Amino acid sequence: MIIKKFQGKTEEEAIALAKKELGDDVTILNSKNVKRKGLFSFLRKPLVEVNAAKEEEQERPVTRPAIKPVTPQIIPEPPVEKATPKERVIEEKLESLHTLLEQQLSKETDEEGVQFSGGDDHDVKFMKLIYNTLIDNEVDEKYVNELLDEVERLKTQKKSIDAVLSIIYQKMILMFGQPSGITPATQGPKLVYFVGPTGVGKTTTIAKLASKLIMNDKKDVVLLTTDTYRIAATEQLHTYANILNTPFRVIYTSEEMVTAVSDFKDTDYILVDTAGHSHTNEVQKNSMLEFVQCVEEDVEEEVFLVVSATTKYRDLLSIADAYSQLSGYKLIFTKLDETTTLGNLFNLRLHTGADMSYITCGQNVPNDIETFSPQSTVKQLLGGR
Repeated sequence: MIIKKFQGKTEEEAIALAKKELGDDVTILNSKNVKRKGLFSFLRKPLVEVNAAKEEEQERPVTRPAIKPVTPQIIPEPPVEKATPKERVIEEKLESLHTLLEQQLSKETDEEGVQFSGGDDHDVKFMKLIYNTLIDNEVDEKYVNELLDEVERLKTQKKSIDAVLSIIYQKMILMFGQPSGITPATQGPKLVYFVGPTGVGKTTTIAKLASKLIMNDKKDVVLLTTDTYRIAATEQLHTYANILNTPFRVIYTSEEMVTAVSDFKDTDYILVDTAGHSHTNEVQKNSMLEFVQCVEEDVEEEVFLVVSATTKYRDLLSIADAYSQLSGYKLIFTKLDETTTLGNLFNLRLHTGADMSYITCGQNVPNDIETFSPQSTVKQLLGGR
């Protein structure tokens, strides 16, 4: 007797495959749902697997006593089906990376787990999985290779797969660093500039942060704009200022900026919306720098570079380099709701060395903004939810 497994999207499809290979007189022994393989298998419906049997031609169907059951001849199955217990454990770990991240990252060691020795094909498979997952999330290859170099150094330590995964996770969190948002001044107002390209959502981001500072933290906030190129942006920020019942002023020259800071010296925060411009426009860039650098040194300042998570990595590098004269800026990423890959967050953080601060994921003021979370971001970069 031949017994063989067949898989299909439905039971009917699996049975049809069985009949096509073994003939119409095939006998279906049982059927069950089986998980798909692959990193994102949890997003896809399971397959249906049937066990089909057929008597071989030389066999004759005869009636046999119950005490002498036929011993079936089972066709050898694919290697993955006849894997050793050790191999099956590794396969399960590789196929459920998101579960490992949620449940087992706190483990330093796993005495019963499979060791990552470097001498096993499954070690290579594990490394390929990490590599492909990060590349699919658009992490720059040079940073992926840095992480895999760290994995290579762990081979001689006989770490379990869980422990290796945990170390990668923790290392990426350390590479992101702790987020740093707007901080209060030790005395006087904190002057906060928001710079970045056109269309990334600077004005809306400022409105969200101003709303939280005013409504949640009960702080005094002033809104200024130097963006005299776009009337709509000025009117938008003015509207938010009216809703929040907070002062607003349009700034045309660096002298007016100095005056405004003096006029509002008793406030907690002065948030400044600057004109967005192409990173290749030197005239507009120099105009922006003049506003940012015109205030006296004894006034505490912070600068936030606002960029979109949907921007191509190569363009992000050019943008970051264009603002390199503003030392010590922090990063805000907008439009996370418009992309499925977060590799650019990791890439730009490492390229610039700038602190991560906030992320935005929609247009709703003030709700669609939050402090950057390295933990949840790394989980997503490694294929988790």
